[in-house]
Formats: sequence, C-alpha cells, structure tokens
Amino acid sequence: MEAFTQFLPLILIFAIMYLLLIRPQQKKMKEHRAMVESLRRGDQVVTQGGLIGKVSKVKDEGEIEVELAEGVKVRVVRNTIAQVLSRTEPAEG
Repeated sequence: MEAFTQFLPLILIFAIMYLLLIRPQQKKMKEHRAMVESLRRGDQVVTQGGLIGKVSKVKDEGEIEVELAEGVKVRVVRNTIAQVLSRTEPAEG
C-alpha cells in the first residue's frame, strides 16, 4: 500500500497531462483530418505556407491542385492545408 501512495502523485500528473494536453490535441488532429478529406473543387483554402488559392483538382494520391492566380496552378500535399476559407456547395444529383 505504501508503494501505491508513492506513485499516486505521478499517476495524477499523467492523468492531468492527458486531459489537458493529449486529448485536445487528438481531437484537433481528427478535425483537421476530416477537413482535409472533405476538400472539393472550388473550395478556397490557405496552405501552411500562407498561400491562398482555390482548389482546382482533387487527386487521389494525397495531393490537390490549387490555383493561386489565373493560370498559376501548384500541386499541394493535402495535409499542408491549414484552413478552408469558403466551401463550395455539393452538386445536387
């Protein structure tokens, strides 16, 4: 029983760290993954590098094509999209 009371503060510190740091970070990562997976053509996005553009093509292999200016298109890795500024509505079918 004495060994348990010695480890109790360590266990409490780990529990507090889990609740305050690890769990919110996992939730944020899950939300980002969902945002990246739902990207569609026409969405206006911001990359982690600060570039703002419109999604012109969604590719399967983990990348998208973003149009930064008229006629200027770049390939971007999906996970580097930091924010979606405006979404396009899905086509009605």
